[in-house]
Amino acid sequence: MSDAVVIIPTYNEKENIQKIIMAVFKLMKQFDVLVIDDNSQDGTADLVKQLMPQYPNHLFMEQRAGKLGLGTAYIHGFKWALARNYEYIFEMDADFSHNPEDLQHLYNACKNGGADLAIGSRYITGVNVVNWPMGRVMMSYFASMYVRMITRMTIRDATAGFKCYRRVVLDKIDLNKIKFMGYAFQIEMKFAAWRSGFKIKEVPIIFTDRSEGKSKMSGGIFKEAFFGVITMKVKSWFGSYLRK
Repeated sequence: MSDAVVIIPTYNEKENIQKIIMAVFKLMKQFDVLVIDDNSQDGTADLVKQLMPQYPNHLFMEQRAGKLGLGTAYIHGFKWALARNYEYIFEMDADFSHNPEDLQHLYNACKNGGADLAIGSRYITGVNVVNWPMGRVMMSYFASMYVRMITRMTIRDATAGFKCYRRVVLDKIDLNKIKFMGYAFQIEMKFAAWRSGFKIKEVPIIFTDRSEGKSKMSGGIFKEAFFGVITMKVKSWFGSYLRK
């Protein structure tokens, strides 16, 4: 068992799932992998099961009854990881938009660099995004500016989904009160960590849009984030935000 686990949520990721898992296990640093599959109809879970005998005690999967949302998938994974005493708990997409080699940089930021939460940031050294339409780049970039303006956090990439938490962060946050699902979930977790006084560090990455499979992005996710940020800020005026 490693001291670090990478949580990968999946819904219909048959084109990518085996390749991303094997890429993680090829790294010099040993990471365990937990796949949270939301009842994929394309055989994603079966492909994970095919690999499990190759990586005993390092590759795990939790299967859920339906497509319940990104936020609840990560909350499920966080609770699973905390129950098994992992010290470093990661979020990563299945589609190679997050380069598995950057896991080591995020790990080092927490293990050796003093961070409690390390964020793989697209915007800390300019705009490091490949293969996104300009409209989507601008929407993402200005969404982070909007979050900074409303919350007063200094995080440049507020919607980033490539992260490493030290377990103390997830132990401190009341995970049962996290309600948002998409971009707003990513913002809410950062906001809760920031409000709790944890040290947050952004690590520069290059984000590459998926080349295989279908994006799960929708207009509803952006709407949730826009109004969710205001809701978070207002709630924070009335006490500690999501702390146990």
